[in-house]
Amino acid sequence: MDYVSIETAATLNTEILPITPPEATLTLTNKSTLRIPKDAIRTSLKASTVDSVFATVYSLGTGGILLSNFLIELDASPVIFGMLSSIPMLVNLIQPLGAYLSELTTSRFQYSMWIFGTARCLWLILFIGVILFSWGNINAQQLEILTLSILLITNLLGGLGSPSWLSWLAMIVPRRLRGRYFGLRNSAASFTNLICVPLAGLFVSHWYQGTIQGYGLLLFISIFFGILSLVCQYFKVDVNPQWQNAISYAGRNAIAQPPQQTKLSHIPDTTSEITPPQNDSFSIWKNSNFLTFLFYFGCWMLAVNISSPFFNLYMLDTLNLDVSWVTLYGSLQAGANLLMLIFWGKLADKIGNRLILIVIGILVALTPLLWLGIGADTWGIWLWFPLLHILLGGVWAAIDLCNNNIQLNIAPTKNQSIYFAIASAVAGVCGALGTTIGSIIAQFPQYGGLFAVFILSTALRLVAIVPLFFVQEPGK
Repeated sequence: MDYVSIETAATLNTEILPITPPEATLTLTNKSTLRIPKDAIRTSLKASTVDSVFATVYSLGTGGILLSNFLIELDASPVIFGMLSSIPMLVNLIQPLGAYLSELTTSRFQYSMWIFGTARCLWLILFIGVILFSWGNINAQQLEILTLSILLITNLLGGLGSPSWLSWLAMIVPRRLRGRYFGLRNSAASFTNLICVPLAGLFVSHWYQGTIQGYGLLLFISIFFGILSLVCQYFKVDVNPQWQNAISYAGRNAIAQPPQQTKLSHIPDTTSEITPPQNDSFSIWKNSNFLTFLFYFGCWMLAVNISSPFFNLYMLDTLNLDVSWVTLYGSLQAGANLLMLIFWGKLADKIGNRLILIVIGILVALTPLLWLGIGADTWGIWLWFPLLHILLGGVWAAIDLCNNNIQLNIAPTKNQSIYFAIASAVAGVCGALGTTIGSIIAQFPQYGGLFAVFILSTALRLVAIVPLFFVQEPGK
């Protein structure tokens, strides 16, 4: 069996270190270097990429512009629209509990299937709700409440599962490959958006029974692809949280085993190392670098979400653009995201994520100002909106990728899911607070409405970048 070190696999064609005992299922050096079968890594990365494609189709019906347009068709208020954006962020408070529960299990795969499988099947209730609305059995307000209820429950389940899933992926993807791999993975998702978002928009807006009924059918299709994305996880290396730093190959996929089941062999000290769990007490509050990152991340999420959820509302409601136009702009944004992800991934591997976040973050901070003064005229529809979304796609590719990578680099391997959970909880609370502030301001035109929201968001984004100067990125 061929094995490759997670930390030293800069490519998946690195030097193979043979294992003498043919029955060995796990290799640890006397310094506890983790080794995973090279073929298992390759299979896992491919499965994760396909998973991202199917999950992107799933998200078309359960979030984003089409779910927003669905609520607008039901005459939802800006407060309801704000809740649509704030609920997925606020429920991140439950992520520390999810991290704790996941560490009590013996399989990342089984935990993920139970959590995310249940969450995705629950969307079938909303599909039934759309049918009942079409038959006149429930009214628009009841359907709004049902939508927000399903959104709340499914995102609560997602909050329980996300730390375990991210920790699982962090163990599979080699550190030196993270920039390139996540760039490739996100590119696959962006390409899917590029193709599917405008088609979905046209489908919903031109469905012969109406946009609400068209959305219901699209939701059913999205749920089907969401189940397919979970099937892809069957082919990924499984990890036992009880001994996450030791992974053995077990036929279908690799399963983490307790240390007493490991096989030891001496390997030169040139290999990279991962320290196994010790019995010392764990305290995140002693990690000043991670706390500085948390402060930046929280401020950034608050500033961004004051305005971000309301750009679609501005186009769909204030400017009264057809949803097919808005989804077309979303497709252009996804296309730009696709083209730039690989570039940002390679650049991040070379110069680090922090520098990119600072430089591109300043540009992203100024983008809300570009929405001011845009109208639903020929100039805006055919030139300004397309160029603006292309710009947003390119710069947000860098922000999303580098925020994810720097978090993976800063969080230590031990209790990694706890770090991810706390970061998500802080980001969720701050993002929900930002959305709430934005929705309150947008509700009162006498205080500036959406224009005041965009200006305030710009100012706070610039301030949020300052803590990033004090974050230290390992290896950079």
